[in-house]
Amino acid sequence: EKQVFQLRAHMYQARSLFAADSSGLSDPFARVFFISQSQCTEVLNETLCPTWDQLLVFDNVELYGEVHEMRDDPPIIVIEIYDQDTVGKADFMGRTFAKPVVKMSDEHYSPPRFPPQLEYYQIYRGNSTAGDLLAAFELLQIGPGGKSDLPPIDGPTDVDRGPILPVPLGIRPVLSKYRVEVIALELQMPMVSIVCKQKSLPEEYSLHTALDNQHSFASQDLPENELLHPPLNIRVVDCRAFGRYTLVGSHAVSSLRKFIYRPPDKKAQHWNMTG
Repeated sequence: EKQVFQLRAHMYQARSLFAADSSGLSDPFARVFFISQSQCTEVLNETLCPTWDQLLVFDNVELYGEVHEMRDDPPIIVIEIYDQDTVGKADFMGRTFAKPVVKMSDEHYSPPRFPPQLEYYQIYRGNSTAGDLLAAFELLQIGPGGKSDLPPIDGPTDVDRGPILPVPLGIRPVLSKYRVEVIALELQMPMVSIVCKQKSLPEEYSLHTALDNQHSFASQDLPENELLHPPLNIRVVDCRAFGRYTLVGSHAVSSLRKFIYRPPDKKAQHWNMTG
């Protein structure tokens, strides 16, 4: 028996990807395969932790089988990560697999199953791990009423991104303002680049500091959930003759939890002293 569905792939972020370029960075995009359809995210330049924040919608997906089988054991989604080259075809960086959360037309779109929550999927390059994908996937059956009966896509809207749909409210993480501070020892060469990135505009929302700067900081919008924080990427670059830069090495601080400082609540302190 034929059933028709809509697949929504909520592609929020990836972290600790494979460095495909000589600069120690990549220009990554993700391609999502489901049954006979595929779609790609946008390409983000020079980053190992891209925040695509993009919803991919697959319409009129036809599946054949029993209803209960589709709900309990839906087809596998294949996600591949590529590095976009300026010349030639894109380079394969890794692959992961996911199963969507399935909603049949007679079910309510409500907690605890819906909306689906973002989770990490391990990316593999051959037998080696090659980063993580933060995403959520839902497969919604289209009933007799057509697509008008599907749950609406609840903003936000971003006119600057044109036809690209961001991850809807209720699925995207709640962000808070953080200040990333770096204190470094004095050293002229080589140069160190430290990047903590959450936005999809890498130059505007990156923190770059050389070791001869004692104290540098930059503001970042990061998820309130510490498990969703991107890593802190450190690159050491040697400055060569004629303005050339050569990558010496790189390191990723995968968890920022032990570095987080939360100022004391002055109101709570005042209440304890007066109470």
